[in-house]
Amino acid sequence: MRRTSFSDMSCSIARCLEQVGDWWTLLIVREAFFGTRRFGEFQSHLGIAPNVLSARLHGLVQHGILQAVAQSENGRVLDYRLTDKGRDLFPIVIAMLQWGDRHAPAPEGPPVQIVDRENGRPIAALQVRSDDGRVLQARDVRVRAT
Repeated sequence: MRRTSFSDMSCSIARCLEQVGDWWTLLIVREAFFGTRRFGEFQSHLGIAPNVLSARLHGLVQHGILQAVAQSENGRVLDYRLTDKGRDLFPIVIAMLQWGDRHAPAPEGPPVQIVDRENGRPIAALQVRSDDGRVLQARDVRVRAT
């Protein structure tokens, strides 16, 4: 079944999903944040079929989320690295991880903990804040067309 394209929709969420809306895609991005770089490592960590992984990596490179960097003279060994655009997905990945820990927890508890590299302490829960620093909930905002 072919997926509907959202690329022409006038909706920022739909246009984002056009690039990262597949579950394998976000898991690949998660792995890249965790330090995975090589095709075989992605495949091993995710248990993903090689053809699916190849297609998703190609899409992430095409969208400028990952960069393929040749690690051998013949260019056959590639490292996949997050670009600035890819690193901008960090809050999304963290929000999904925190949401999953809270609302879809594994029976044995969270499989990983994200900690501050500087002090080793767990990071705080993400929050949406107003421009003056107040924590906002969905009921505190409204949508305004531009």
